[in-house]
Parts: sequence; structure tokens; C-alpha cells
Amino acid sequence: MDVTSESSVAAAAAATREVGGGRVDLVINCAGLLHEAPARMPERNLGQVDVEWARKSFEVNALGPLMVVKHFSPMMVTDRKEGRVFSVLATISARVGSIGDNRLGGWHSYRISKAAQNQMTKTSSVELRRRGTAVIALHPGTVNTELSEPFQKGVKPEKLFDVDYSAKMLLGVINSVTMEDTGKFFAYDRQEVPW
Repeated sequence: MDVTSESSVAAAAAATREVGGGRVDLVINCAGLLHEAPARMPERNLGQVDVEWARKSFEVNALGPLMVVKHFSPMMVTDRKEGRVFSVLATISARVGSIGDNRLGGWHSYRISKAAQNQMTKTSSVELRRRGTAVIALHPGTVNTELSEPFQKGVKPEKLFDVDYSAKMLLGVINSVTMEDTGKFFAYDRQEVPW
């Protein structure tokens, strides 16, 4: 699925609807763009900001998750029947998208697009709560992937997570979520991250 193409997202949702009998209990949106090393790296200052790169970051990190919510959330309606579990829509964000936790600056396109993704998560949670769907943002920590590889040099070994560990931690957060948690932003250790 290409999250920058609404028709691709719609087709993936239609295929899921067919296979899942029209219902989905969990959606995890994990599309993200930080760099295209070595040609495109996060900006260190305002002078390095490029509108085309910012636009591409926004398409992948903010509009892509919005299209996933738009096309998958109709399958997440929870009937108000006794014993029926609620659905969870989780979007993988990043602590650097937190406005309240921004102490370093830089990485303008990534930060701005992830902050927009966070606002989409919060805004969607208001609407989808009425339908029995919890919507949360998740910060996975620094995971040993191509996304973080160019930035791992200064990361303490115990804070550089392998993919399996991060996935296990995030699933633990998802499994612990209640409807009272909808609209919140959690780190891998279930600590709440400020918007």
C-alpha cells in the first residue's frame, strides 16, 4: 500500500474488508519518512529547508496516516453489545513530533509532519470515540532500522532497540489501552508523551 496514493489506500481497505468480513479490530499505521540517505537528510537549520522535501514528508507522515484512518476506520465501528471489545487504531509517530518535548529544534520537515500526524490522531480520536474506536499515537523508541541507522552513533546501546523488542513493547501498550486512553500519545514503555 502506498500511503501517498488515496486510491492505493482505498484498494487496501477494500481488500481488507473482503477478507475480514467487513470488520477490523486493530489497525497499526507505520508508514514514515525521515530521510533518503545519503541524498536527503533531516534539516539541521532553517536554511536547509526545501519545500519539495517538506511536502513529501507531509504526504507520507501526515496525509498518509489520515487516508489510512479515513478508509479503514469505517470497518472499526463497534456495536454497543455487551462483551463486544472496542477497536484500536494506532499510528506510529515519533517523540520528535511532540511540540511540548521539543528541546533540540532542527529536523524541520520531519518534526512538522509528525506534529501534524499527532494532531490528526487527536482529532480523529474525538470522532471515532463515539463509534467505539480508541485512537492513539505511539513512539517506538530508537529502533535498529534503516530509518534510524544514520543517527544511531550517539544512541546508548540499551536505548537502541531491535525490531522484535520494539514491536513487543508497542503491542503491550496497545493491549493495555482502554477507551479512556483514546487521543493520547504513548512511548514504548507506556509513558505518556506530551503533544
